[in-house]
Amino acid sequence: MDLRGRVVLVTGAGRRLGRAIALGLAQAGAHIAVHYHRSAEEARETAEQIRALGVDAETFAADLREVDRIPGLIEAVVRRFGRLDGLVNGAASMQADRWHEVTPARWDEVMALNLRAPMFCAQAAARHMEEGVIINLVDGSVLRPWPDYLAHSVSKAGLVALTRALALALAPRIRVNAVLPGPVLKPVHWEEARWARLLRRVPMGRAVRPEGVAHAVRYLMEADDITGLVLVVDGGHHLT
Repeated sequence: MDLRGRVVLVTGAGRRLGRAIALGLAQAGAHIAVHYHRSAEEARETAEQIRALGVDAETFAADLREVDRIPGLIEAVVRRFGRLDGLVNGAASMQADRWHEVTPARWDEVMALNLRAPMFCAQAAARHMEEGVIINLVDGSVLRPWPDYLAHSVSKAGLVALTRALALALAPRIRVNAVLPGPVLKPVHWEEARWARLLRRVPMGRAVRPEGVAHAVRYLMEADDITGLVLVVDGGHHLT
């Protein structure tokens, strides 16, 4: 898909990796719907940076855990831009919880944002796409589960299954793929020493650049022969 003039909704685009992905798609010529939940100021900054690239951008607020709000989000994007061609499901939480700490409420909260929201964003978006692309963001927990992040690991494994199921269900009109970034940005609650230990295990010897992940998302948006793929972008971390 040629991204020039296309409209892509990126959830969680206000900051960190979501912002890098939104900017990367804008550099390819796409107009960007910048979704955010609490990061209103950051989302406005993202939109300003995108407009400076010569394409259009608008911000959209929604708590994706409230599934009834998702169709309204998609409809607002279509009203604003007149079309929708792509969706990047980037919004997610990363909450630590070992097996004995998981509660029903915590489980439901993690699944609501990390798995249920991508499903119903995809469902609502697909109803408005003549043809298009959906990209889901997963992580290394789908290759090697993280026992200290139990619910998170299960949610991301489910998102891989959802990616593959939707790739079959929506073909040939819509392609569905996933990008699996490795260590990119230090989690806000991690200490520097813990982050440094993790990076020492990356064969490339450094964190993955956000721009590298954005490039992978752009590649899968543009690669018309690829669907149902999980593209690993982790500097070789999955090999250690």
